Amino acid sequence: MSSKLIIALDFPDKTLALNFVNQLSPSNCKLKVGFQLFVAAGPDFVKQLVDLGFDVFLDLKFHDIPNTVASACKSAADLGVWMMNVHASGGDKMMQAAKQALLDCNSSAKLIAVTVLTSMDQAQLNSANVHQTPENQVKHLAKLTQASKLDGIVCSAQEAEMLRQDLNEDFLLVTPGIRPFGSEKGDQHRVMTPALAKLAGVSYIVVGRPITQSNEPQKVIEQINIDMS
Repeated sequence: MSSKLIIALDFPDKTLALNFVNQLSPSNCKLKVGFQLFVAAGPDFVKQLVDLGFDVFLDLKFHDIPNTVASACKSAADLGVWMMNVHASGGDKMMQAAKQALLDCNSSAKLIAVTVLTSMDQAQLNSANVHQTPENQVKHLAKLTQASKLDGIVCSAQEAEMLRQDLNEDFLLVTPGIRPFGSEKGDQHRVMTPALAKLAGVSYIVVGRPITQSNEPQKVIEQINIDMS
């Protein structure tokens, strides 16, 4: 069975990232490339990971006018990535344009939308003039994403059980803010362990520092895969 674990490659450069990736197997995990590494290493590095056999989640959270986002998604699809994302707050027209761009180029890449960042608690939302609770804002944006025919959303695992009441099982829930039992929270406010995330109905979990900064990353990966199986 394909691993439900996505490892966040939060490294400052290509060399450090590859040194870590060389310890991994595509059968045990998928990989996430975000802003820092993409800017440092470029699209050719993403292609390199794909060529090594890894499913790559390109986490660039596109958010712009519909035509620009559609073009960016097509370029991401050309890299051979498994999944990419946009910001749901960009609206339904933007999300629909992005999805149509992938259909037009016959891409099988999954397209998901960011709802509320896991670093955003109630105070942070209020400071951005969003006076919904995190849960209600996530639910609103999730329904908008589903109506726009995307494949799923990024959300906190704490909202997954609530969302599964309204969203079908095929709709992907991809959850950062996952911390194996005993790990530090870091800058994530809304966190959950892998085992609890599975029970909540998540599709894929994203884990970074608890693996990449571990002295025994293989053991952490093995335990997470057990917890998610």
